[in-house]
Amino acid sequence: MHIVIEPWHWFVLGIALMLIELIVPTFAAIWFGIAAIMVSILSWIFPWMGLATQLVTWSIFSILCTVLWFKFIKPLSIDKTKAGLPREATIGQIGMVIQTGLNHDQIKVRFSLPVLGADEWTCRTTSTVQVGDRVIVTDILGNELVVQSYSSSTSSSPQGK
Repeated sequence: MHIVIEPWHWFVLGIALMLIELIVPTFAAIWFGIAAIMVSILSWIFPWMGLATQLVTWSIFSILCTVLWFKFIKPLSIDKTKAGLPREATIGQIGMVIQTGLNHDQIKVRFSLPVLGADEWTCRTTSTVQVGDRVIVTDILGNELVVQSYSSSTSSSPQGK
């Protein structure tokens, strides 16, 4: 008895595995599905491929797709919002003053990358700033960021501007 798997069998298996990914969001079945479609294409181009060759090829492609995902593609999806990062990662972030004269002498600052999950913060300032000035985070007090004028913090440093 000789089992023959046609290219369309691999194609249907690949589509089914990818559809399973919609139901079970583990992001694992998709790589096996992509590998099955690749084997479908190869077995269509090379119809003399036997079952053992197809299975080995599918296993190799599955492993390669999974490794490539973890090595190259997944790092691109890392959250760059600074959310959940330690205090040291937040201090030193630079933003721009977008509003002054709020309650308790606070200012509103917008950051180019979200800081602790938000791109706009009501902050306390240790220096006089105006709308449009750049500020740098120098401390975190409870739920507030403490900022100071970015130009005054760089002019006192050895690097200076």
